[in-house]
Amino acid sequence: MNDADVSKQIQQMVRFIRQEAEEKSNEISVSAEEEFNIEKLQLVEAEKKKIRSEYERKQKQVDVRRKIEYSMQLNASRLKVLQAQDDVVNAMKEAAAKELLSVSQQGSYGKLVQDLIVQCLLRLKEPSLLLRCREEDLDLVKSVQQSASDYYASKADVHAPEIIIDEVYLPPASSSSDEHGPSCSGGVVLASRDGKIVCENTLEGRLDVVFSKKLPEIRKKLFGQIAN
Repeated sequence: MNDADVSKQIQQMVRFIRQEAEEKSNEISVSAEEEFNIEKLQLVEAEKKKIRSEYERKQKQVDVRRKIEYSMQLNASRLKVLQAQDDVVNAMKEAAAKELLSVSQQGSYGKLVQDLIVQCLLRLKEPSLLLRCREEDLDLVKSVQQSASDYYASKADVHAPEIIIDEVYLPPASSSSDEHGPSCSGGVVLASRDGKIVCENTLEGRLDVVFSKKLPEIRKKLFGQIAN
């Protein structure tokens, strides 16, 4: 083989090696570009997911705040309604309490006091009791005291109890000069001799009992059926 043939073979080998290198380089470039595009796509998707997640988180916060604000406004409205209803009911009770002032001026007041005493005796069932009344009702109480005791004795089939009128009186009726002080429109309070058992049967006490018992019915008539 002469020099020309050797040179020719060497050139062929060089071309082959160069071609192989170029093909390998192209493969590497294509592969690198594909990997870059894939990684770029993954990064873009990850960022999109992050943005969506952050948006959803903030949207949930907004929804929660809206629900809280709505609930607070609803509760505030309900409280205003309830307060307005309470004001109406309290005004009605105050009006009824003022009507009690005239009860002791009626001719049937003596019978009422007697019935109140009997009711206390039936509740307490004590052989000896203390009775407290308003000073202005003292004579009236004394006039019905014995008949009340006898009626109780016959009804309960016991001996007539001893009733001692307390020297400490219930406060007088409310007046315009002292509207905020203690007051009593009438009635009596009876207690066992040791003071451990007490039965309050003042007119105000009876009003409180009746008003408390009838309050659901009063509210229903005034405001209709209220949904809970």
